[in-house]
Amino acid sequence: MLSAFNFNPQRIGIDLGTANTIVFLENHGIITREPSVVSKNMVTEEIIAVGKQAYEMIGRTPENIETLRPMKDGVIADYPTTTAMLKYFIQSTVGKSFFKPTVMICVPSGITDVEKRAVLDATKYAGAKEAYVIEEPFAAAVGAGLPVQEPTGSMILDIGGGTTDVAAISLGGIVTSRSIRIGGDKLNEAIIQYVRKKHNLLIGDRTAEDVKINLGAADSRYAEQYGTMNVRGRDMVSGLPRTIELGAVEVCEAMAENISQILQTIKEVLELMPPEISADIIDHGIVITGGGAMLRNLADRIMEETQVPSFIAQEPLDCVALGTGMILANPSLMKKRSI
Repeated sequence: MLSAFNFNPQRIGIDLGTANTIVFLENHGIITREPSVVSKNMVTEEIIAVGKQAYEMIGRTPENIETLRPMKDGVIADYPTTTAMLKYFIQSTVGKSFFKPTVMICVPSGITDVEKRAVLDATKYAGAKEAYVIEEPFAAAVGAGLPVQEPTGSMILDIGGGTTDVAAISLGGIVTSRSIRIGGDKLNEAIIQYVRKKHNLLIGDRTAEDVKINLGAADSRYAEQYGTMNVRGRDMVSGLPRTIELGAVEVCEAMAENISQILQTIKEVLELMPPEISADIIDHGIVITGGGAMLRNLADRIMEETQVPSFIAQEPLDCVALGTGMILANPSLMKKRSI
């Protein structure tokens, strides 16, 4: 983060995700990558910690302190806490400045006007001079280096913490898109529920995230090779701590329904696009971005289900933030695509 006294107005792109917030600063690139988590004293309303520090407190706070994730399914669920979190990220990015920054925030393609207005208002209240919103799949496509302004079709699959966005893009615009509120968080929830039902063991979000990272795969046929891991939690019968051995095949089984819904959404977008765009997609393939792109065998599973080549972007976690920064630096594209 930057702390030098700054006399020049800055332009900032923010990927305000359900799980993580990534900040892009003009002329500096990505400078912040932290969890979208806030710790708050519920008695005094004081913000105790934001980002990584707050994430470390999850499940370990006393009764008067609550650790919150103010974003849910890609939109604001807790307005005051989201504003405080944005203020923290903006101030820690630009330091002390006489000028308020221009900020562009990414939002899911299926966001409503009310949800969009909440994001804009929160950003301005947090210290932005001007605030704009941009659809996540379009920003992800720009950040992935796709030829979004050319007369050729490109397809992007962006799997975030709260939402999955699928879009076909051509000539600087979204031709067709779908957004579903399934992402990394839903996969974690599915793992928690599976372990609870099958093993009578209660585990937390952080444990489920570790399980997903270490054992998760999109295709159960290849899951066995990823082995097993010890998972600790609370026995639901005795109430005592217990350790079980969980296998990758079980984790695939837990996530299967959500993965199927993502695949169905991809097929819906493919079915809706014009034939010319379809031909371009077959040539260029589907590009996968977001944290969900890291799920093993995902690209191969998509290719098998759709018969369309699928690839993981070079920097899948950063594509949305990078694209936002590039759009901010391109006035014509910014004017055309800001919503």
